[in-house]
Amino acid sequence: MLKFEVGKNDAGMRMDKLLQKLMPTLPKSLMYKYIRMKKIKLNGKRTDIAYKPLVGDIIEAYISDEFAKKNEPKYDFLTASDKLDIVYEDENILLVDKKQGVLVHPDKNEYRDTLISRICHYLYKKGEYDPASENSFTPALANRIDRNTGGIVIAAKNAAALKILCDKIKYRELDKRYLAVVHGILKQKQALLEGYLYKNEDKNQVYLQNRKTDDNKTVKTKYKVLKEDGRLSLIEVELITGRTHQIRAHLASIGHPLLGDGKYGRLKDDKKLGFNKQALYSYKLTFDFKTDAGILNYLNGKEFEVKDVWFKDAFFDGTI
Repeated sequence: MLKFEVGKNDAGMRMDKLLQKLMPTLPKSLMYKYIRMKKIKLNGKRTDIAYKPLVGDIIEAYISDEFAKKNEPKYDFLTASDKLDIVYEDENILLVDKKQGVLVHPDKNEYRDTLISRICHYLYKKGEYDPASENSFTPALANRIDRNTGGIVIAAKNAAALKILCDKIKYRELDKRYLAVVHGILKQKQALLEGYLYKNEDKNQVYLQNRKTDDNKTVKTKYKVLKEDGRLSLIEVELITGRTHQIRAHLASIGHPLLGDGKYGRLKDDKKLGFNKQALYSYKLTFDFKTDAGILNYLNGKEFEVKDVWFKDAFFDGTI
């Protein structure tokens, strides 16, 4: 006899679809026959192919074990590291401090050791993610940051949490703040920068423009100066809009590029200062729900911060 307990990510799936996932080698014709013959039961009783099981329901199949046999799993994510810098974790979400240089998702050059692969490996090792049984949902990221930017990335452990997080991000009910070091002393100690961003897809580079066109998008960036040292400024940045390379390009457009930015910055000045890594970090996240957040309501008002931002300490102790 084969026995399965329905998990929360498989609940609500039609019985026939779920059985196909649980027993992939079982022919459909046999599956329907076994259901009619009561060789497949739900909670000890007869079931129907259209029924949608609930969390905790028990499926029993009085059939050959061969239909449940699977090859030893060979998941790509198992080749990635399972080490994470965790800012916060509960049964629904995971906040990870992504280090600079790590991709959040695969690209044409790197598809194994990415942040999402590391998260999958971590949760798999903990027993919270098993692709063989939780077929309807794979841990997913609700936000992303560039490879060369460090900071907080939000991962959802289930479909309900992912939907809520995406909605809250869309309607600006999550407050994300960045720390950055820029070249020069800004005349305005705090300001709202506005413009239009055009992206050159071939070069993966963006440009600020003064007029709206069909090819550009509106961008708004707030900043506040925290400290100055005569050559550089430490600032806190808030994105009102979230576009590719927005912070980097917007600050460069006003003559204050990021320290260590190889694409929009001052390479010669960075080299003199001994910096080849950009000083930009998504360091603070606040859940500021204006509407119901369902299973995530308990997070409302909570603030999470990365304390160890490498360039912040260096700026304040004068080593930059």
